[in-house]
Amino acid sequence: MTPVRVVLVDDQHLIRAGLRALLERAPDITVVAEAADGAAGLSAVRARRPDVVLMDVRMPGTDGIEATRRILADPDLADVQVVMLTTFDDDEYLFDAIRAGAAGFLLKDTAPDALRDAVRTVAGGDALLSPAVTRRVLAAAARSPVPDHARLAGLTERERDVLAQVGAGRSNAEIGAALHLSPDTARTYVSRLLTKLDARDRSQLVVIAYESGLVRPGER
Repeated sequence: MTPVRVVLVDDQHLIRAGLRALLERAPDITVVAEAADGAAGLSAVRARRPDVVLMDVRMPGTDGIEATRRILADPDLADVQVVMLTTFDDDEYLFDAIRAGAAGFLLKDTAPDALRDAVRTVAGGDALLSPAVTRRVLAAAARSPVPDHARLAGLTERERDVLAQVGAGRSNAEIGAALHLSPDTARTYVSRLLTKLDARDRSQLVVIAYESGLVRPGER
């Protein structure tokens, strides 16, 4: 099995060292580079082409939001997934990160096993939508002044139902159970939504669900 290749971007050396030690306890994960700011992180990503970037939000110079935007706008880095490292103080910044295409969030105090599982999840192409972080961030997004209802005009009723479930942070299995679909059928609907709504990944579908008014804060 080819190890998941990770780049760490954080301005605190101790945090990078701790993340490296925790990640590399697993034989299927390897850290291929570290960087102390967004600009250096972008250079490391271009040089090493990792599967996953763990990106701090607030750093001197080029911050994590701008670095994420540049990584995910680069066609040569289309296979790279970015996960933001955050605290609960970063809601405003994290919504910008999802808009830029970040695959999800990790709290800096995430348990070691959960950290490794998250890296594997994102490397496998799934968004990391932890309810503890994502619902709070996207509730802030829902305070947009005018919901964009027109964006959903081309969706069927069933596709809207599935999008609402995605917006609530549910997995394909949970969506299937809620809507009486098989997980494979739920996955097909999600793939169709990505195409119809021109979304990069599941995280952006969550943003669309909130910005369109389909999902409101506190809904499950």
